[in-house]
Parts: sequence; C-alpha cells; structure tokens
Amino acid sequence: MFTDLIEEDGLAVQANQFLIVDDDTGAIIDPGGNLAFNELFMGMTKHFPPHKLSYLIASHADPDIIASLDRWMTSTKADLVISRVWERFAPHFTKVGKTENRVIGVPDSGGHLPLGRHELVLLPAHFMHSEGNFHFYDPVSRILFTGDLGVSMMSGAEARVPVTDLKAHIPRMEGFHRRYMVSNKILRLWVRMARQLDISMLVPQHGAPIMGKQAIQDFFAWIENLMCGIDLFDDRAYQVPTAHIDPVTRQMRPALRAVNA
Repeated sequence: MFTDLIEEDGLAVQANQFLIVDDDTGAIIDPGGNLAFNELFMGMTKHFPPHKLSYLIASHADPDIIASLDRWMTSTKADLVISRVWERFAPHFTKVGKTENRVIGVPDSGGHLPLGRHELVLLPAHFMHSEGNFHFYDPVSRILFTGDLGVSMMSGAEARVPVTDLKAHIPRMEGFHRRYMVSNKILRLWVRMARQLDISMLVPQHGAPIMGKQAIQDFFAWIENLMCGIDLFDDRAYQVPTAHIDPVTRQMRPALRAVNA
C-alpha cells in the first residue's frame, strides 16, 4: 500500500495505490493519476518487476484512479480491468491504439479474476459513487479494497495507520460519504452482500484502513443508516443560479439588486 506519493500542497486529494503479488503475477489496484506515476513505478520495482505486471485494476474511471493509464500502457504489458460501463471511455486517457486488446471489461455482476495461484473477487459496488464500480476482495489476506467507500480525509502519513475505533473516525468520513455516495438504498444493498465475507480489513482509496472485527461491523452499521446523495436533495438544489463567478478571486459574487431611487 502506497499512501504518500502525492505532494500534500492542498492542490490534489491524498490517494492510496495498491500492489498485490501472488507467485510471479502482479496487479496494481487503482494506479492513480500522473501525480503518482513516477513514485509508484519506482516504488513497485522494489517489490515486483514492472515487465511482469499482469493487471491494472480500476474500481472506476475517475482521474485519481486511472489518469496515468497511458504511461502504464507504455511502460508495462498489463491489461486494464475495469467495468464495462467505462470500457470505451478509458481509451480517452491514452494515445490512439494503446488499449487495443488490452481491456478486460467486467460485467455488472462482477467475477473471479485469476491472480497467481489464487483469485481476486470483483464485487459489485455500483453507485458508490460511480455508475460502474467494483470493490476487490482478496480471500488470502481477507482484505476488501473499497475504493471510495470508507474514505477519510487526512494526510498520507496518517493514512498508514489503521483505524480500530470507528466512532472517533466518523467525523473524517461523514462529509465525504454524505456527498459522494448516491443513496442509502445502495449502501444497504452493499452491506447485505459484504456481511457474507470474512473480512480482516477494509482499505479505501483515500485515507486510513479500517481494521478489526468490531470496527468493521461498526462501519457496516453506520453506513447502513446513513442518509446521503439523493436522499438529501430536493428542489432547492435545482434552481437557476443568480450568483456570478469572479475569475480573479475565484469566489462567488451575489447578484446585484436594483435600488429604488
């Protein structure tokens, strides 16, 4: 797990990248954007030769997930594993022809992906937050890689330390989940599925892992009851705007009102 490859200057969100190796097969989960590429590529060489990399596995198609795709397609022979929803969008991150015969499109139902002597389970996680979205369960380590679910806002150094007390951690997660998760219905469906797995750790793409049976169960209970996304929106969010954007200050200016003489 790489947590601190992006400069913490406030311009880009902290992001985690993951290398999984089984025998002579390697995969990177959510390789990230160009900001992380050089450090990730060099860091990976200490553990696994890039020319043997088999997969670039993407939970979805956001820029912090696969904006570096062109460079990975050039530097390795790895195939991209991504939802079929994004199969024809991902090539927009690369030069013409780079993804030809190198994209494994995953159906909405997910599946088992061979990885060395074992398999990685690609679990449906659609609308959490992306329309075509997957989480990845490693039955050997019993780690569930949860993409944008379980995200917390913190530094790369803080993200290295697993969370075992969920209650104290919720303030760092709540704002993100209320905005980015689409609805409580989706969260409840996901929890019903995830409770069938033997999970030792939940590892999101941003922030710290959640570790231990109690913390994981507390997380399930929290999101199962969380109102979010469209649950929180009504007609007040869909009004013709009146404020003006100031391109110099990058702030919003309220509309001027006429003053009666």
